[in-house]
Amino acid sequence: MSNTIFVLNGPNLNLLGEREPAIYGTTTLADIHRACIERAAPLGFEIDFRQTNFEGELIEAVHAARREACGIIINPAGYTFTSVALLDALKMYAGPKIELHISNVHARESVYHNSLISRVATGIMIGFGARGYELAIEAMAGMVQAPAAIGKAS
Repeated sequence: MSNTIFVLNGPNLNLLGEREPAIYGTTTLADIHRACIERAAPLGFEIDFRQTNFEGELIEAVHAARREACGIIINPAGYTFTSVALLDALKMYAGPKIELHISNVHARESVYHNSLISRVATGIMIGFGARGYELAIEAMAGMVQAPAAIGKAS
């Protein structure tokens, strides 16, 4: 079994740190990437971290995860509410899937309340800011058996 977690990020997340800091904070996507690697390593996981502004590329990353990942953490951003194609791709991934949002989407405008992705997510991480990524990695570690955990059960 792979020990790689795919962390997938959708449109406009490349602008974290600049984009609406009152909502998303000042942490950049590069900061989040580093934090994910640092959190995953002691748990025995590697991180494949990707961001794209293009729906087809995000779907291709989900397809790649079918062969290469033990789990997916996905912040689909705007595609959360619009992409049936992304929903369909995630349906085909058999492993655990965590949907992640930096802000509490339910405390925002109603356009952000109806996630298509939640229908296939194993779990949802909403409103914990950039720290949500690290929390999602910890949750994923509990969903799959990490190599570092093998043989440590008493």
